[in-house]
Amino acid sequence: MPVAKAYTRAELDGLVACPACDALHRRVDVPVGSRSRCLRCHTVLTAPRNSAMTQIVMLAATGVVLMVAAMVFPFLSIDARGFSQNSSVLDAVMAFSDGIMLPLSIATVALIVFLPLLRLGAVIYALAPMAIGYAPAKGAARAFRLAQALKPWAMAEIFIIGVAVALVKIAGLATLTIGPAFWAFAALALVMALKDTLMCRLTVWKTLEQRRLS
Repeated sequence: MPVAKAYTRAELDGLVACPACDALHRRVDVPVGSRSRCLRCHTVLTAPRNSAMTQIVMLAATGVVLMVAAMVFPFLSIDARGFSQNSSVLDAVMAFSDGIMLPLSIATVALIVFLPLLRLGAVIYALAPMAIGYAPAKGAARAFRLAQALKPWAMAEIFIIGVAVALVKIAGLATLTIGPAFWAFAALALVMALKDTLMCRLTVWKTLEQRRLS
């Protein structure tokens, strides 16, 4: 009968678990521009890049600016049979704010506005000092862990995809004019996707540990 092996703390620090299948691998130094993959499922484990941390911080800051713009500028204008209606993102959220629909309104504004902003702010707080050569800020590890935990719940990208599908369906019923906020949200979705693509989670954790101990 196989017996589970007990690892020491030093041995555990030298192991990396695949985020997809949990297979354990020994941590090795990967050259910049190269990738290490899981031997079982081939998921990318580490992919260090030159200046990636600076690029991630800049993209996160760009995302904050785009989110603010999406809240301020008009999102959509609808003209139908002589009636015109302009709406913003906040107008869309407040449309569900009466009575029993209030929880839906709160959940909507949290998922498409507050949580994405919180995630972007956490990334900036965790990585910005290191991007300019300083030691991590106090609580940087907790901030980065929060940013990773919020990833499935920050749904700004899902919102803009849903809006695009809805616009296709109602385009034949009314004249639609897309406002600057729509394009800000569309750009935000691209920026978030690019930021997540550039981010190597294991490399960030390794850098946090090294800078914290140095």
